[in-house]
Amino acid sequence: MGKIMEAIRDLLLTARKSITFDRGTEFVSWPHLQAEIGTQTWFCDPSSPWQKGTVENTNRRLRRWLPRKRDIRRCTDHDMKVICDRLNNTPSKCLGWKTPAEVFREKMMEELR
Repeated sequence: MGKIMEAIRDLLLTARKSITFDRGTEFVSWPHLQAEIGTQTWFCDPSSPWQKGTVENTNRRLRRWLPRKRDIRRCTDHDMKVICDRLNNTPSKCLGWKTPAEVFREKMMEELR
């Protein structure tokens, strides 16, 4: 949870207003997000895959670089940054072939106007 907070802490509040997690035990310390940086936390309902389509899609894409056999505890912050950059800079059909980074930047610029 500390790494998540570190990653989003400096974003505008509108960019980190809420976050939705899978129901994994790795998110057990979720109350810290709201208490420390004001981010509301939501969880998908059990047995409701339609609520976590983005999570499932992202997990599938991550497996290219993080196969199940790989011990992610051995990944450095740099390794994780490289993977995040790849994901955020890959054009997506559902975004009109823009990258997630481009769409995020556009939304943040709208908020600043």
